Amino acid sequence: MDLQLKGKTAFISGSTQGIGFAVAQQLLEEGVHVIINGRTKTGVDEAVGKLLSGKPAGNVSGIAADFAKEQEVYQLLETLPAVDILVNNVGVFALKDFGDITDSEWQSIFDVNVMSGVRLSRALLPAMIERKWGRIIFISSESGVNVPANMIHYGTTKTAMLSLSNGLSKLTRGTAVTVNTILGGPTYSDGVAVAVKQIAQARNIAEEEMKAAILQSTNAHSLLQRFIVPEEIAGLAVYLCSPLSTAINGAAVRADGGVLNTIL
Repeated sequence: MDLQLKGKTAFISGSTQGIGFAVAQQLLEEGVHVIINGRTKTGVDEAVGKLLSGKPAGNVSGIAADFAKEQEVYQLLETLPAVDILVNNVGVFALKDFGDITDSEWQSIFDVNVMSGVRLSRALLPAMIERKWGRIIFISSESGVNVPANMIHYGTTKTAMLSLSNGLSKLTRGTAVTVNTILGGPTYSDGVAVAVKQIAQARNIAEEEMKAAILQSTNAHSLLQRFIVPEEIAGLAVYLCSPLSTAINGAAVRADGGVLNTIL
């Protein structure tokens, strides 16, 4: 299927690995000029090299910026060209008891997970509306609906992303600009994979066995009955970037593997 994206320009925050990297790969296959982002120049350069090794149909470049540092975000925005597609993917998470989460930790995770999308959207949405075409996608999580007891601070930021995305969509009336959120389920991203491998090694069991045990203890009611892979989230994101998806606006689209048992 031709997703009619050739020649568009996309910026993806937090895209040197995991879901963001998978989105970049698939957009490149559609002929999009993709600008990726990571915290360090070394990491960005390595990711650009990996993407180029696939001989993509589109062009790829990268900008290093740490979204925990406000000034670096504004410096990034000064170097960005006109962008047709913004994918707000950058995010951090950590398992921690609610009573142990300090004010500074609350502020830090909110700055990265929520304010990143605020700052990027505030800068890039007006030009999209002026051109009457554009896409903004927030990579949220089912944790924003079913907030985990051991990641309340993370779940709260993912809920905030839903509100931000829905509110921004109201500003696009009468244009072909859309703003949507993806509610991803348990995904075996690079960060999750590292953590699972470490736990598996500490317990002297196989990685696959550890993965199954984690899924059973946290999401036994999953319909998919396995972790989602980043490419599955990316496939939905790329479709939402396409002109074919213009009728989808202000939506929270689920790619949760059947973890959520509520109707949105």
